[in-house]
Amino acid sequence: MSAVQNVIEMSGITKEFGTFRANDNINLDLKRGEIHALLGENGAGKSTLMNILSGLLEPTSGEIKVKGNLVKITSPDVANELGIGMVHQHFMLVDKFTVTENIMLGREKSKFGYIDKKSAEKEIRELSDQYGLKVDPSAKVENITVGMQQRVEILKTLYRGADILIFDEPTGVLTPQEIEELMGIMRKLTAEGKSIILITHKLDEIKQVSNRCTVIRRGKSVDTVDVSTTTQQELADMMVGRSVTFKVDKKPADPKGTVLKVDQLTVKESRGYDAVKEISFEVKAGEILGIAGVDGNGQSELIQALSGLTKSSSGKVHLAGTDITNKKPRKITEAGLGHIPEDRQKYGLILPMTLEENISLQTYYQKPYSNHGFLNYKEIKVHAKRLIEEFDVRTPSEEHTAASLSGGNQQKAIIAREIDRDPSLLIAAQPTRGLDVGAIEYIHKRLIELRDNGKAVLLMSYELDEVMNVSDRIAVMYDGKIISIVKANETNESELGLLMAGVPLAEAKKQVNEDGKEKVTVDSKS
Repeated sequence: MSAVQNVIEMSGITKEFGTFRANDNINLDLKRGEIHALLGENGAGKSTLMNILSGLLEPTSGEIKVKGNLVKITSPDVANELGIGMVHQHFMLVDKFTVTENIMLGREKSKFGYIDKKSAEKEIRELSDQYGLKVDPSAKVENITVGMQQRVEILKTLYRGADILIFDEPTGVLTPQEIEELMGIMRKLTAEGKSIILITHKLDEIKQVSNRCTVIRRGKSVDTVDVSTTTQQELADMMVGRSVTFKVDKKPADPKGTVLKVDQLTVKESRGYDAVKEISFEVKAGEILGIAGVDGNGQSELIQALSGLTKSSSGKVHLAGTDITNKKPRKITEAGLGHIPEDRQKYGLILPMTLEENISLQTYYQKPYSNHGFLNYKEIKVHAKRLIEEFDVRTPSEEHTAASLSGGNQQKAIIAREIDRDPSLLIAAQPTRGLDVGAIEYIHKRLIELRDNGKAVLLMSYELDEVMNVSDRIAVMYDGKIISIVKANETNESELGLLMAGVPLAEAKKQVNEDGKEKVTVDSKS
């Protein structure tokens, strides 16, 4: 490899949207063969900066050099010609197309006047093998996992000749195993001479793979640091601008009467198999019940049935004494349910609608937001402005669309809407997915505040540390069943890991006591 040199130099980059300044005089350089993390809170301007580098946006001012040459990147095609490719947070793939068809789309090769899919497939297979991506070029995108779809996006950039890759929040929808595999792929890419910018707010991932890290806060550069000599706490404090605590501070729960009662509930998944199998549990007022388990053990189907998004095939659900079994979502909501859905874009927001309209989705037909069938936009706007300020939703205005917000700010808007309704029961499914440490700290405080105000909270998360820190009791799901419910202050990661692997409670306690160490490792992300 040649001597270390900058392959990218971004100097004084400013981007304005009307009066809103998303990037303010930012400097960033990327060295050949390095992984350079771009760290910042939700809405700090990370994606805007990278959209400028990838040609999706043009800067208001500033200059960009690629491999020492001053360039003007006016479109993604120009970026591709310069060797820059972006792996987007939300994949840009056609489900009905094969992997090969998606990758060659817009770059079709022809032979004798016909699209030469065979040679493209051969080239894609060779690239896949070279970088250990293990992608089947002939598979349809709709039939492969989310993690594999991301690899298709990576292959798409490599097929177009990119040697500078931008990863935008790449691990948000991946399992722990897929995250580990992605980190290995990124290391292999840089070992082959590629250079990577990693947009993220996950501090452990930065420490795991990055060489340097540039921190931006509210659109401005804070500092660029050597990751090996900087602690996670220092990175977090730089990102948020204050000291951040990773410890959830809460007093012991004081549970009262039952708010949610689930009795022998069975729910089928999309292929007709039982995903939830005759489970029974209760959530009381003044407590947080956490649901732990490896992804795919029925947690998602359970939440969807409780919130009315899917039907249960048997069993009963009562909320605050009302039978809500298989009721429509609005009826369940009116019975006292708040729901932070696992998939914010599919179930939580209507992306083309404005932020103020999305914030009123659960209440628009009620006074004072509606009167005799007519919407009161003045009240809707006042309501939205208050929640945007209270929950620190970063947006130029309440009139911008939900689609224009960063993923983390979309999540904060949903959380604001649901908590503000003061529900008897709040179902929080992956509530901090896509949020930075400062926002996570704030959301955890709000969940505990709800609990302390006598509300019931059902928390479903694949982040084991989140479940352990926030919950009072933890229900462990395995193969569609709750195999045990334990008190959070009487268990540990070793015991939970064994339970999540299907080991009965008595046997799990025995193994932990015999070893005094972990027998099963469960990955959890910060």
